[in-house]
Amino acid sequence: MSVRRVTLSATAIILCLSACKLLVHLYAGRYYGYFSDELYYLACSRHLAWGYVDQPPLIAVITWVIRVLLGESLPAIRFLPAVAGAAEVALTGLMARELGGRRFAQGLAALAALVAPGILAMHNLLTMNAFEPLFWMGCAWLTIRIVKTGNHKLWIWFGILAGVGLENKYSMGLFAAGLVLGLLLTPERRALRSKWLWIGGAIAFLLFLPNLLWNFQQHFPFLELQANIRRSGRDVPLGPAAFLAQEILTMLPLGLPVWLAGLWFFFFSKPARPFRALGWAWVFTAAVIIRVSPRIYYLFPAFPLLFAAGGVMWEQWLDGVRRPWLKLAYPALMLVSAALLAPIAIPVLPPESYIRYTQALHLQQPRVETHRLGPLPQIFADQFGWPEMVAAVARVYNSLPPEERARTAIFGRNKGEAGAIDLFGPAYALPPAISGHQNYYLWGPRGYTGESLILLGGEQRDLESRFAEVRKAGSVYHPYSMPHEHFDIFYCRGIKMPLSQIWPRMKQWD
Repeated sequence: MSVRRVTLSATAIILCLSACKLLVHLYAGRYYGYFSDELYYLACSRHLAWGYVDQPPLIAVITWVIRVLLGESLPAIRFLPAVAGAAEVALTGLMARELGGRRFAQGLAALAALVAPGILAMHNLLTMNAFEPLFWMGCAWLTIRIVKTGNHKLWIWFGILAGVGLENKYSMGLFAAGLVLGLLLTPERRALRSKWLWIGGAIAFLLFLPNLLWNFQQHFPFLELQANIRRSGRDVPLGPAAFLAQEILTMLPLGLPVWLAGLWFFFFSKPARPFRALGWAWVFTAAVIIRVSPRIYYLFPAFPLLFAAGGVMWEQWLDGVRRPWLKLAYPALMLVSAALLAPIAIPVLPPESYIRYTQALHLQQPRVETHRLGPLPQIFADQFGWPEMVAAVARVYNSLPPEERARTAIFGRNKGEAGAIDLFGPAYALPPAISGHQNYYLWGPRGYTGESLILLGGEQRDLESRFAEVRKAGSVYHPYSMPHEHFDIFYCRGIKMPLSQIWPRMKQWD
């Protein structure tokens, strides 16, 4: 009965922390609009396929389901990411339980996942990153269960989860490879003799196969995209020390002792010896990301594993301490510091208040890309200006004679602009946009010849060399949007070469 009471109490703590995570995300974002990637995923959901230039198909399928069941409003499209965030908190606590943690360990692990600013930011938007941790940590949880119970049939569920995870984001393969390496480096390598592991691997491959075939047919556009990004220098360069410093900040500085204890648990704790493969999986994943593509959020999905192990380790260390208040004091400090940093991670403050707040604290979100910024960080700025941009384009389009409008295309420079036209445009009777950016390139010019074209941005002198007539017809500006989204709108006629012939030169995969 005593064990049962502790278990229920731990469950209540985990559920409470998960509910807090959900409520925070349901509240956040009311002062902001659609993020540029969300506009693009909405467009992809109208063109379901087995693959896209810059991602596997699952995010488009999820967005399609949301559109059908809940609609296209901001609260609708951000509901499932918020639920995924709450599930990540709960899964972190459950992993601590499977690793031998009791109430304190489970609560500390779930709390660390809740208050980490980087993880908090990932579930405020509809992106692949909101769901990625569930696949990584789901596979980690299954690995723990397999080691504990010896039930190798669970490798089938591992394969299903890994295969679906690959259809969400290719990085699933990196973490799965780390787990296999961890098995090879530990006595758990005996699992490789199990037929169930190989059956699970075959299932994962079969689930991933449709997207693999799509990539083969399209000559692997994702690899071309990644090569272009590296050549462009778009990503902020980070050395190993700078990368780890950013991880400490984005996982909450007071969370550092928790996840460092998690590493200690996997590599130096005797009770954790059967689970050491998970420690190697984390180290391998971190090393590859630092070496190949050190965007700070790429490692975020792996931290709940260390939070879970760290909670167990700290519980063991504090069991012999005669100051039980320590078990409450440190989590309380984590909550206070998280409350101070949360407005920097997620948009709970209006833009004006956010600017004043960050100036007072002398803190800003870490930069991921090298784009010139305005008063807001990129992830916030990319949520402003889209309805105003579409309204400006609509004024140009609807000023044309009806016969001219019927053959006029609207060309966006990037997926955000084109996606905004596709989402907000029908209210103004605008046609779907065309663009050479990402998957819009594969959707082609939609039958337009280019004889009448509205272009978002560009240089008039350059356009005059391609069209018989070019006139500036409007402009786009929003004080909080990204500076590169402040541009002129041009109306062009008399293209000198048909759009279908020059379309291959329109490709912009970056």
